[in-house]
Amino acid sequence: MSDESLVKQGVAKGTSMGGAVLLVTVGLLEFFQGISAIAKDDVIVVGVEYTYKFDVTAWGWFHLVFGVIIAAVGAALFTGATWARVGAMVLCAVSIFVNFLWLPYYPLWAITIIALNAVVIWAVATWNPDEA
Repeated sequence: MSDESLVKQGVAKGTSMGGAVLLVTVGLLEFFQGISAIAKDDVIVVGVEYTYKFDVTAWGWFHLVFGVIIAAVGAALFTGATWARVGAMVLCAVSIFVNFLWLPYYPLWAITIIALNAVVIWAVATWNPDEA
């Protein structure tokens, strides 16, 4: 194995472990964001009518459940298991789509999560635990 490949795998492994931490953190934040939306807190502001308008309480329940699932897969990603890596990529892709739809309600958070999910997808797709 070449030195360049070893360096790439090391960076991918480190980023994947960072991605696992990010997934757990994002899961917890999604959970709390869901609670905030369900409780009709002042953090979530319903503004202009958009084409894809959804009920904030329904979004809250979705974010609450989705957050728990993301955190669980993020915790499993620390093991490097194939199912956790695939699950992380699928959940990140779904999260990108969901946060695109969430843009009208909380734009800065949604853009941040979209960017973090893209980093996690790259890291998990690049990392090969057998080579590291």
